Amino acid sequence: MAETVPADRRQRTQELRSQLQKASYAYYVLDAPDLPDEVYDRLYRELQKLEEQYPTLVTPDSPTQRVGERPASQFTALEHNIPLYSLENAFDIDEYRQWEVRWQRQTPDINEAPVVAELKIDGNALALTYENGLLTRGVTRGDGISGEDITQNVRTIRSIPLRLQIDNPPPRVEVRGEAFIPNDVFDRINAERQSKEEAPFANPRNAAAGTLRQLDSRVVAQRRLDFFAYTLLLPEGDGGLSVPQTQEGALNTLQKLGFKVNPNRKLCPTAIDVAQFYDYWDQARTKLPYLTDGVVVKLNDLALQRRLGFTQKFPRWAIALKYPAEEVPTILKNMSVQIGRTGAVTPVAELAPVQLAGTTVSRATLHNADRIAELNLHKGDTVIVRKAGEIIPEVVRVLSNLRPEGAERCQLPTHCPECNETLIRPADEAVTRCINPSCPAIVRGDLIHWTSRQALDIAGLGEKWVQQLLEQKLVNSVADLYELTVEDLLPLERMGQQLAQKLVDAIQASKAQPWSRVLFGLGIRHVGAVNAQLLTKEFYTAKLLTVADPKQIEAVYGIGPEIAYSVHEWFQSATNQRLIERLRAVGVQLEGPPPAAAPTDLPMAGKTFVLTGTLPTLNRKEAKAKIEECGGKVTGSVSSKTSYVVVGIDAGSKLAKAEKLGIQRLSEEDLLALLKNSASP
Repeated sequence: MAETVPADRRQRTQELRSQLQKASYAYYVLDAPDLPDEVYDRLYRELQKLEEQYPTLVTPDSPTQRVGERPASQFTALEHNIPLYSLENAFDIDEYRQWEVRWQRQTPDINEAPVVAELKIDGNALALTYENGLLTRGVTRGDGISGEDITQNVRTIRSIPLRLQIDNPPPRVEVRGEAFIPNDVFDRINAERQSKEEAPFANPRNAAAGTLRQLDSRVVAQRRLDFFAYTLLLPEGDGGLSVPQTQEGALNTLQKLGFKVNPNRKLCPTAIDVAQFYDYWDQARTKLPYLTDGVVVKLNDLALQRRLGFTQKFPRWAIALKYPAEEVPTILKNMSVQIGRTGAVTPVAELAPVQLAGTTVSRATLHNADRIAELNLHKGDTVIVRKAGEIIPEVVRVLSNLRPEGAERCQLPTHCPECNETLIRPADEAVTRCINPSCPAIVRGDLIHWTSRQALDIAGLGEKWVQQLLEQKLVNSVADLYELTVEDLLPLERMGQQLAQKLVDAIQASKAQPWSRVLFGLGIRHVGAVNAQLLTKEFYTAKLLTVADPKQIEAVYGIGPEIAYSVHEWFQSATNQRLIERLRAVGVQLEGPPPAAAPTDLPMAGKTFVLTGTLPTLNRKEAKAKIEECGGKVTGSVSSKTSYVVVGIDAGSKLAKAEKLGIQRLSEEDLLALLKNSASP
């Protein structure tokens, strides 16, 4: 029987909810409290009691729903509606001007355009989805293609509205921004952790990242994260909201919707204005209540943003103008080397511990042999260290005048420290490598990569267990994992029956991971998670990749010659072919669904297009979509089977090859006309 709620109780609930939402907005977004705390608490408790008495009154946007009732068991990976690209970095105004020249080259009809400069918040990017005005999804940036569904935790952030402040919202709105922990909250959290003899967080960004991934949203609520919105993705002409035409207008609209937007931003007509904004905040940022590591600059005109589009990694219409990293001196005690999973040899500086950007640093990368020679490193040198991109410590220079007498010069070893095989440096590479596939370091790297979250995602099988498996000679390749039994694992240090069973179950469950994850997990050079997805859509079985030649692989849209050659070489190796057969025998997924057959009744069916250069108004994704809508196929390389090559500004070698083969070339205007005429009845 349906619950009956008296009309006056329903009305009172709505009044309380409205009052509390307005008070929360005033307190957390406007920073202008309009309701005493004791009054807010009294109204909140009244609402709680009403919802407890009449559960049907509870709505997703109720202030009482900020904190989940029970901890989540895990986070689910969700694909972003639109990829979250990272930003290209510039580290001074000269590099910023070079970025200006690059985008202007793509638009010869536009010499200068206003930009919006916004402080770059040192936090964690989130993508929020609102459906009919209600918050329905909060996802971390992840790898830019997919992230973790942390909606339950996002709901605890008071500066994120649970309902948009608009009467007639569009069916779907996506908002992007940065979650962060203010400096005073960070200090309080670390003081509490130290009082409990827990390790303090290194910096607010790490604290925010760890907080967002808490399974218990009550812990997230206690840590008082904040949020600045900076991007609005809005469907055209839906709902009672006009679509902004500028970045400045988008920020103003976000404020109207109830979001907190950083007030420290400026519309800059010229690069001189950007430089002034950048220089001012370089000094003033120390007085801010949160950390900022630079200025994000975006072209103000959203139509121009769409016209410029994206590279494979970055938007062409935005750049992060970073402040110089903190630099500190310390002593180089020694130099060691690490062997990566591809055999790459990375020299590492062993340093006297020093505080740098909120963390204690005792090791720093030296990149490669050329960098060691350039620095002229000697043991005992006083070196200057900074964090590259404020993440990875690196040695930037040597104070040679302080060098101890008789100091030993640093240089790479001639033999691998793990397997004693001779190290090789290919003529066309800066990286020195161990090429022994049985090298323990390479095998260890392969296993750790295979078990990682983006690959086979074997829960619980971390680096320490992998190391023990290798030391006990229980595995020597990823295929060996699938033959492990509980009895094999029990002798491992700190291993019990229950944990051993969990690991075996997790390994067996990973057999169900799709072929794209398996391909990524194989650790082929240059094949990241995105490239693996591109390849497996075309080569939907491992057998197809085994027999494919480099040109066939390169024909996949988005795959270049270097990737194609690397994939081809890997699958031609007899050792790797045996590995594939072993994985097939134990039941790992080496096949995916075949691509859907292209309709044969569409006007461009059977026609193959290649895009080269930058088109005047369409980005490559848009051009590809239009061609495919008409039945055409877009590939990444020119061959005798190519029907048309679509040529934009700064076309490269593909155009030259097309001309050599006599393939018809099209401008963007020609392409649109061809597609339009072909589609006409």
